[in-house]
Amino acid sequence: MDRSPVRTAVAALRRAVAGPDYPALRPPLRRWPRVAAVARTVGLLALVGLALITVLFLLESRKLTVGTAWLIAILTVAPLPLLRTRPLWAWRVMFVGQLFGTFNRKSTEAWPWNPTQVLVILVVLIVVAARVDRAVLVWIGLFSLIPVWIFVPPANQVAIILLFVVLLIVGDLVRHNTHARRALAEQAELSELEKARRAVLEERTRIAREMHDVVAHHMSMIAVQAETAPYRLDAVPGPARDEFAAIADSARAALTDMRRLLGVLRSETEQAGTAPQPDLPELPALVAAAQRAGMTVTLDDGAPADLPAPVGLAAYRIAQEGLANAARHAAGAAVRVTLRAHDGRLTVRVSNAAGGAPAAADRAGGGHGLTGMRERAVALGGTFTAGPLDDGGYAVEAVLPYADEEETS
Repeated sequence: MDRSPVRTAVAALRRAVAGPDYPALRPPLRRWPRVAAVARTVGLLALVGLALITVLFLLESRKLTVGTAWLIAILTVAPLPLLRTRPLWAWRVMFVGQLFGTFNRKSTEAWPWNPTQVLVILVVLIVVAARVDRAVLVWIGLFSLIPVWIFVPPANQVAIILLFVVLLIVGDLVRHNTHARRALAEQAELSELEKARRAVLEERTRIAREMHDVVAHHMSMIAVQAETAPYRLDAVPGPARDEFAAIADSARAALTDMRRLLGVLRSETEQAGTAPQPDLPELPALVAAAQRAGMTVTLDDGAPADLPAPVGLAAYRIAQEGLANAARHAAGAAVRVTLRAHDGRLTVRVSNAAGGAPAAADRAGGGHGLTGMRERAVALGGTFTAGPLDDGGYAVEAVLPYADEEETS
């Protein structure tokens, strides 16, 4: 036997009788605090008026004592202010009023409760039915019918039971429609977000396509011309051939990096499959390529062999950008790349000596090399500094942590 319906019914019973209440509704007039204050005052006066009317009815019609009349009157109107914030508590108070609000009733009365209480019962039933889950609502309906079977004359029981059931069904339909509209609104919002995401993806694809059509074409032409130029020129010396080869290698490396970037731009999840990222073991090849291009570069590699991949990539890129900056702004000056490891931190330093010819104004550009190096260092929890040296040169230095303090102690 499947016990899940039984567990659901028991859980609903516990919540209806003594479980947590449902979330309060947002104040309808929260945007107009003055109007809300006036509405609260008017509501309080209305509750007091209903209570007085109930007391007068009970004193005159049922001949109750003043204390008993006021007790029943409070039980009668108390559920109303709880409906918005505590619907289950509103029904519980109403149910207690149903049980104890029938003192000295006349046998000729169709309803065993006073007129105000009848109105409150009907309002509470439909409002609570529109707020609670269906399983909880079934128990609320059953409990609410118990006083009807006990106190209502048999001739009127069927009509009142039908009225209660209709109110509960109407309230449940209202709740269902409200949830359906909310779900449709959430789906519409998700659709708008999906449209925006697709628009971003389409724009990224368009940018990638234009970059490929424009930049890749020119880079390919540079690589091809650099490879074929020595064969088209007579008596090209060896150093010049090496420089042409370095240009071709740099162009092909730039094409590889650009294709990797285009793959990310075209990827919907930004996790496109790419070629392996460079690491510090490839730094000597980078330095050799710079030397073939005519730069005077010295590499002092003191990095450990087991660096984490993110640290190795950041160190490689920082050294790469440092060499590029030295080539642009101090062409011909001696450059030194230094890697040092100490206390779980890798120091990457690229410095150039004084002198050298800066790049032409129309070629130097306003790049973001220093910003990119700083961002790479900070992303790993490190530091980055850049500035002129006392001898007129320039240096960039990044300190990248690669081990926890516990590992280095």
